[in-house]
Parts: sequence; structure tokens; C-alpha cells
Amino acid sequence: MLTGAGSLKEVMTEITRRFGEANGVLVKTAFGPSGLMRERIEKGETVHVFASADMGHPLTLRDQGRASHVAMFTRNALCAVAKPAIGLSPGNFLETLLDPAVKLGTSTPKADPAGDYTWAMFRIADALKPGSFATLEGKAQQIVGGATSNADVGGRDPAVAALADGRVDLVIGYCTSARLRVAQMPELQVVEVPTAMRVGPEYGLAVIKDAGPAAVGLAFYILSPEGQAILARYGFDPVGLPAKTR
Repeated sequence: MLTGAGSLKEVMTEITRRFGEANGVLVKTAFGPSGLMRERIEKGETVHVFASADMGHPLTLRDQGRASHVAMFTRNALCAVAKPAIGLSPGNFLETLLDPAVKLGTSTPKADPAGDYTWAMFRIADALKPGSFATLEGKAQQIVGGATSNADVGGRDPAVAALADGRVDLVIGYCTSARLRVAQMPELQVVEVPTAMRVGPEYGLAVIKDAGPAAVGLAFYILSPEGQAILARYGFDPVGLPAKTR
């Protein structure tokens, strides 16, 4: 059993399928906000490998004695998906986020690392323009990544639904997720967080204690050049791919 961050659903579905076919095993999977998935492990759910959108949750499991091995296995980046009408660009990124007329959507801190990375970005913004953190935290609507805010709405990603119905004008999330959101709402504009405000994300892998050889094999496959190449095809930034294969 592999549980993982919601942002990994597509890529880990392919990775576990390929690993299973090559080794004659069936790998069951479940996905959701990393903090909530970690809590399920802490409550006793049977899990063998945990793939988190941050390093903190796997390290917590290791410190609790629940995980035997932890490693970083890929990186991502933060992007905004926005309605074209607000005119978002790298040059006016912070100014647009601070605009009182612009409604901002985010993921949920603590439950979902995407929210934690966004709040870290808010703190960087505050160093660039004092007062930004209070403004951004005060206006941010936590529309996804919480305990009850992850299900599709009318067949759409909840962030896309919020953009479509006018609750928000832009959403901060992973760049890999931005591609999926644009597929559901093609008019959306994607703008990567500018370098001066960039943080993480770094994804962590944990093998749960006493999980067995197949779980260790799956973890090694994720870290292998084959697994890393699959991550790269889905827009992630691999950490273990030989230079000649990039």
C-alpha cells in the first residue's frame, strides 16, 4: 500500500503500475493532503510506503519510530493559476496578490504542504514589502487541501470550481497541478512564482517500519533512474536522474 500527496496521484499511479507489472505485485494506492495522510498512518492504517509533498511529515514518522527509511525523491515549484482579467505577470506578481480587489485562493496550511509553502512565500513577500504577510494571510481563502475540501465539485478540481464560480480570481498551488487545472479550464493563465519569492517544494519518501522487501523495492524504484524519469515526464524536478538522461 502506497499513500501519497494528492499532487502525486497521476505520476505515482503510473510508477506503482510499472513497478507492480515488473515484479508481479499489486500496489494499492490512496492520495490526499500529506498531513492528513500522515495522520492516517499515525492512527494505525496499514501503509507500506508514504510519498509526501514535503520532508517534514516523513521525518515526523521516522522520529516517532514509524518509518525505517526517509529520503527526498523529487522537487516541485509553486505557480498561480489566474483568470486572464486580472493581468497577472511575473513583474506584477506581488502587487496583484496584494490588490484588495483580487480574491486569493490557497491550499490549507498544516494539512497540506502546498499551504505551508504558500505561507512561507507570504513571509518572503513580507521581507520584500513589510505588511504583506498580514494582508495575504488575511485575504487567503483556504479552498483546497483541508479535511473536507478535496472532493471534485461538479466533476471539477475544487480550485477550478472556485475560479469558475467567482469565489477567487487566482489560486496558488503546485506547478504540476496547474497543468491539470488548465486542462479543466483552458482560459486560465499560469504564472510561476517569481525567483525572489520562491520556496521549496521538496518531496519526501518514507518506508514504514516492518513494511517488507516489496516496499523497499518500490522505494528504490521511485528513486531509480526509471522512476525519476517518469517523475520528470509529469513535470516534477527529479533529484536522482543522471545528467545524460535529462
